Amino acid sequence: MSRFKAWFHRTFDDWFFRSMIGPAQTRGAVHGADHFAREQWKRDLENRKRYTREQRERKRAERAARQ
Repeated sequence: MSRFKAWFHRTFDDWFFRSMIGPAQTRGAVHGADHFAREQWKRDLENRKRYTREQRERKRAERAARQ
């Protein structure tokens, strides 16, 4: 049951947090928020950056394979 619980929190905490905080920002995005909210925001921002890096790498690899 703990695997389900971990999956549930990874999936829906991030979704819930994104829907509450809005788009990722870097300046003053969570000023005055509690510690948990700041940490969740940082995780969410890192996940978005990771996804973007993965997409760039995938596109770069596709271009290299075509050449």
